[in-house]
Amino acid sequence: MAKTLLFTGAGVAIVTPFNADGSVNYDSLRNMLEYQVENGTDAIIICGTTGEASTLTDEEQISVVKFAVDVINKRIPVIAGAGSNDTAHGVQLCKKCEEVGADGLLIVTPYYNKTTQKGLVKYYEAMAGSVNIPVIVYSVAGRTGLNIKPETVAEIAKIDNVVAIKEASGDLSQVAKIANLCGDKIFSGNDDQITPLLSLGGNGVISVLSNVAPKYTHDMVMSFLNGDVAKAAEMQVKAIPLVNALFSEVNPIPVKAALNMMGMNAGGYRSPLCEMEDCNKANLEKAMKDFGIL
Repeated sequence: MAKTLLFTGAGVAIVTPFNADGSVNYDSLRNMLEYQVENGTDAIIICGTTGEASTLTDEEQISVVKFAVDVINKRIPVIAGAGSNDTAHGVQLCKKCEEVGADGLLIVTPYYNKTTQKGLVKYYEAMAGSVNIPVIVYSVAGRTGLNIKPETVAEIAKIDNVVAIKEASGDLSQVAKIANLCGDKIFSGNDDQITPLLSLGGNGVISVLSNVAPKYTHDMVMSFLNGDVAKAAEMQVKAIPLVNALFSEVNPIPVKAALNMMGMNAGGYRSPLCEMEDCNKANLEKAMKDFGIL
């Protein structure tokens, strides 16, 4: 993928905070965005899985993207989630995100109805072809039930404005093959595999961990990229208990609970997501204290 990346380092897959009535809490979102910028995050990924995009209306989604664009005001890139299991619907979301100023798009594979590998190429041709901003492909079979094979990634990479892939398969052998076929424009989609993916030539991470530890996550990536592999590896290992706690239930349930513990007022969830189990919340609190963020 011989194109210019949107960012290098740690981008945050930011949550969407809600008020008690379930509406978007823009005051909290503003505070979270500023917190990320102040702590060195390299990009904002808004309205992705962690942002509960699947339960936002189209109008809410575009409003949240525009809000983030306006608050960030070009200080770092704002990348909008815009995938769908309906290509025509996804194209409309892509166009609207571009219209309100998103610097790039993160486009997940179709889910539920899924498609074939040939269909994936056509899907990304349609989605990326509808806009003039950079696109990051998002492969997360655990969420969508659909893996993008490395050979298919190589085909998708030929699309002019496809610049990178967020690889969340958890399969480092697959990541290595993608790197071999496509080059180094790869972001980790797994917080427990940041440094392993960087060792295969990756450029950073799109991170849930960054919601609660933005500077730490940024420093981990940059330590590796600046040649201090031992420090990056040490930081990765130290973060594993916290990462495990942040994924002890379906994302973003634990990370919102963690933000609430930190006083960040992330609010609750939209159904079918629900409050965290007490035992898991206790384990999360302990992991946060052990890590030093509580």
